[in-house]
Amino acid sequence: YFARPDTRLYGQSVHQARIHIGEQLAEQAPVDADMVMGVPESGVPAAEGFARRSGIPFGQGVVKNRYIGRSFIAPSQELRAQAVRMKLNPLKENVAGKRIVVVDDSIVRGTTQRQLTKMLREAGATEVHLRITSPPVKWSCFYGIDTGDRTELLGASLTVEEIREYLNVDTLAYVHLDRLVASTGAAGAGFCDACFTGNYPVAVPVTLRKHVLEGPVTSPGTPVQTTID
Repeated sequence: YFARPDTRLYGQSVHQARIHIGEQLAEQAPVDADMVMGVPESGVPAAEGFARRSGIPFGQGVVKNRYIGRSFIAPSQELRAQAVRMKLNPLKENVAGKRIVVVDDSIVRGTTQRQLTKMLREAGATEVHLRITSPPVKWSCFYGIDTGDRTELLGASLTVEEIREYLNVDTLAYVHLDRLVASTGAAGAGFCDACFTGNYPVAVPVTLRKHVLEGPVTSPGTPVQTTID
């Protein structure tokens, strides 16, 4: 998810793995459309793979402001939505009057996808079909990815159809876990899939809230010490 595209993990190219996931999605969840676009950055190579396998032309539907960071880690929904609006801008000439397949890497709270769908429709897209290169994120990560509380994860409480309605997309499909693992080319590497399955490889306090580590600051750079039982 965070890897540079030129990285090699377990002897495999990250860029090529992302392309393979897009190809798997095109096989698993085909759709009639006029253009395939990726959500920058990690959704772009998967969109290329989807386009290649489906035969639908690949194009650029949005441009990204590279000075805006990851929107999903912002502390409030309002700030997350604002970050998305500043980070992504639609190319109206490319999307107007077209049926668009949008390929993205994951849905956490759905902020990015909901705002992006709204922007694409306002820019004139006639249909928006969302394809996700991971299974539904249903469980919080305790190993370094700040996904927030489980109650905030769309996949934890809503069905795929309910998420589709919430995001206001015409169709929605997530890649199956077995297809995702196969796409890496390193199926036996022992990947963690806890955020998808709830099977944590190391015992974690699933009721723990990350906010206990984000208390007030007594002086610059010195957080209040908090005891966790």
